[in-house]
Amino acid sequence: MASRPAPSDAAPAATPAPRAGRLIGVGVGPGDPALVTLQALETLRSADRVVAPVSAPDAPGRAESIVRQVAPERRVVRLAVEMRGPEGGYGPAAEQVLPWLDAGETVAFATLGDPSIYSTFPAFAAAVRARRPATTVEWLPGICAFQALAALTGTVLVDGTESLSLVTALDGPGHLEEVLARSGGAVVVYKGGRHLPAVAASLAARGRLAGAVAGELLGLPGQRLGPLAELADQPAAYLSTVLVPPARSGQPTPDAPEP
Repeated sequence: MASRPAPSDAAPAATPAPRAGRLIGVGVGPGDPALVTLQALETLRSADRVVAPVSAPDAPGRAESIVRQVAPERRVVRLAVEMRGPEGGYGPAAEQVLPWLDAGETVAFATLGDPSIYSTFPAFAAAVRARRPATTVEWLPGICAFQALAALTGTVLVDGTESLSLVTALDGPGHLEEVLARSGGAVVVYKGGRHLPAVAASLAARGRLAGAVAGELLGLPGQRLGPLAELADQPAAYLSTVLVPPARSGQPTPDAPEP
């Protein structure tokens, strides 16, 4: 009968600890691939993985579409985000990238515009950090839709000591009206496409409609831009931007709305 081997005194092999990966939020601009920065392009090409948020896994998102145009050699992994539930729906997407981060890889998260301005990246990064606190998180700036619209329409947003406010009209023009009531500074309105007629009406009531411009789907198929007064006859796309220049000399102030 064969004898059993003597038990070993050696400690069992430890499971390798996860390595600290690197997550980079990469702003890819508002839509036109020509507006992707050189730094963003370099990161998209050098990262171990490139991911992009989508609302449905079977359809490319806008950020993914931009990446495919500037770096067609890269495979883009889609992260389906439900935009509701715990962690804003980013939990499952965060779980999807953990194996790569645990392997010490660099994951580039492509996001429209800039990752610090109304982006999906902060919530996603927070969900990742909740699971892997040691993850290195970095942010690469991108050109924003309001900058692109200002350039396309020749709109001077601020000069000298003028101020600028950035608000959303996702739920209507309420935030815009608050800003108009307290300031004559420039205003940028995001996410107000379906409320575009109401946004125009609020500006008209304060004597601020003249000079305001709007743009939707900038750099994307279906792009429209022009004076807000001409485009506000109907709702617009979700990705719409309105620019309201400051109430400069010769224009009514917020405290003296037109009758």
